[in-house]
This record gives sequence, structure tokens and C-alpha cells, in this order.
Amino acid sequence: MAVIIGAIGSVSMWSVVVALPVVQTEFGATRGMISLAYTMVMIGFGSGGVLTGKLTDRYGIVVAIGLGIGVLGLGYIGAGLSSSIWQFILVNFAIGLGSSATFAPLMAEASHWFDRYRGLGVGIAASGNYVAGAVWPPVVSFLMQSSGWRTTHIAIGLFVMVSMAIALAVLRMLVGAGQARSHLNAPPPPLNLRFSTNTLTMILSLAAIACCVAMAMPQVHIVAYCGDLGYGVARGAEMLSLMLGFGIFSRIGSGFLADRIGGIRTLLIGSIAQGVALLLYVFFDGLTSLYVISALFGLFQGGIVPSYAIIIREAMPAQEAATRVGTVIFASVFGMSFGGWISGVIFDATGSYAAAFVNGLAWNALNISLVVMLLLRSRSLPAAAGPGLAARAG
Repeated sequence: MAVIIGAIGSVSMWSVVVALPVVQTEFGATRGMISLAYTMVMIGFGSGGVLTGKLTDRYGIVVAIGLGIGVLGLGYIGAGLSSSIWQFILVNFAIGLGSSATFAPLMAEASHWFDRYRGLGVGIAASGNYVAGAVWPPVVSFLMQSSGWRTTHIAIGLFVMVSMAIALAVLRMLVGAGQARSHLNAPPPPLNLRFSTNTLTMILSLAAIACCVAMAMPQVHIVAYCGDLGYGVARGAEMLSLMLGFGIFSRIGSGFLADRIGGIRTLLIGSIAQGVALLLYVFFDGLTSLYVISALFGLFQGGIVPSYAIIIREAMPAQEAATRVGTVIFASVFGMSFGGWISGVIFDATGSYAAAFVNGLAWNALNISLVVMLLLRSRSLPAAAGPGLAARAG
């Protein structure tokens, strides 16, 4: 059920990517300006994750998702009725805000459902976001070609309100509403990195910004990139779908891996692999090459963001999990939004995406350095911590 809710609610992150070239053409906007629509979605998604995370820690996930359904649906209807580029850009904040509870708080809630297989549970819950990425881009592309982008947005708004209401009713039967949270009496976290909770949150947030600025270049601009190369936006939508489809396997696989080697090592592996995929984009731009690299990019980076939730559950109090995960995911979506915008600006300035890919590689290197620092610190745990804790330190 968590995967279904995530797949429906995360439509906001992917429909706007497909719509960017069409809306840009209608309003005569620049690539940098229209990229602000994606920025607003991500800011709403991220800031809403903090708010709905607090609601989840106090009242439960059902209340948080319930409040977001109406905002999400009305946001899409408002986007379809926009009469100017700035109206379209601003209403995308509400779209992101409405869907926020279906990702970070849902991951944190899933972490309380499992003990032995916590990483796998978080990875499965997070995969709903990429199920959305695999399913929605071709659907939105087809609907826009047949009915126009305005009708498509209004139709999505009506669909998500009805379908998510049904899914929420089922979830309410499974977990209840307003019940005391089982994690309130959870044991202390097993991992001690010798940082205060706030300091560790700041470090993880900076790492999340860095990795997601890099991640945003292909995810936000692959459709437009393919259009510029002459392959057509439909090919770009297919590549985005392929990228995120492979990301589903990555998220589940990374959760499985994190249960064995820990969240920090899993995050480091994903970050290094993401850098390799970005480097391939710099050197290859043939149609077949882009399909292959997009699949590899999804397979390499899909487990990065869920790894932050796993690290938080390993190193921070369970009672604050949804709030802390929401805060770090807010940082990650800020990175995605900034990365999407700055890539558009770099394109406008240079006339190509080559420099934007290099910019992503630089940010990815910053992420790797921060994760290595956490890994080295975890290796220096005092011997008194015991072998059990040392085994979880990665």
C-alpha cells in the first residue's frame, strides 16, 4: 500500500519534467525560467516534508497524507487553468506541497514497521516515488499529445484526489488513525557518530544537497536534452521512464544492501556510481548510448536518497525520525530544485548541456567527500562500543 500511495502522490515530481518544453513554447519562456516550475515543485515537496514529518511523528501518517490530497489535486487543476507563466510556476509549489507526505514521512513510518529488515522496508516504501517516475512520464506525454497540457493537468488533479482517497482509506484500516505511535518507546539508536543530532542533520543535509544537484541534471533535463539533440521529447520521456524504472530496483537493492553493510557504506557506493554515470553523459550523446546510460544512471543512483533515511534511523532517536528524515529530504529536494534551475541557466549561457554535466560532477564529488568523512568517523568508534555496534557503524 505504501508503494501505491507513493506512486500516485509522487506524480508531481515527474509530470512537470515532461511538461517543461511544451509549456515553455506556449508562454515563450526561456529554459531557465520554465525550469523554475520544477524548482517550485521541489521546494513545496521539501518544505512540506518537514511539516508533514512533524504531523506524522505526532498524529500518524494517515493524517499527514489526508491533508495533502486536496492540496495536490487542486494544485493540478490550478496549473491547468494558468493564464501566465508565473501563475504556472507558482501553483507548482502547491503541487509539491500536496504530495510531500507520500515520500519522506512515509519512508520514516516504514522504518518503524521493521527491525531486522528495516533497510529493505525503507527501500520498498521509497520505491513508490520511482514507480511514479517509470509510469507517469509516458502517460503524461501521451495525454499531452492527445489532449493538450492543460486538460492533462486537470485530469491528473481529479484522478489523484479520487484514487488517493481510496488508497488512504485502505491504509487507515491497516494502521489506524490517531493511535499512539509504536516508536515512542523504541530503544536508543545503535550507531553513535559522536555528533549531536542537529550537527549530524546538518551534515546529512549538505550531503543531500550536493548529491541531488548532480542527480537533477539528467532527471530534470533529459526530455529537453533529447529534444535539443533532435531525437524528440517522446524519446526523452522514454529515457526518463527507463531511468526511474531501473531506480526501483536500485532502491530495493540498496535497502537489502544497507541491512548488511549499513546506510553510510550504501550511500557511498551509490554516490560513486552516480558520478560514473554522469561522466558517461559527458562523452556519449548517441540515441542508443543515452538509453543505456539513462538505465545505468537509474540503477546507480536510485538508492542514494533512501540511504539518508536509513542512516537517520541508525543514528538518531526513533521519536524524531519523520521530522529528521523530512528535514534531510527537504535539503535533497532543494538540491534537486537548484540543480534543475542552474542546469537550465548554464544551458542558456553556453547553448549546450556539457558544462551542466560537469557542474553536476563537481557537486557529486562534494557529496562523496562528506560521506567518506562519516565513514571514517564511524570506523573510529571506541572499542567499548562492542562488536555489535561496530558492525552497524557503516
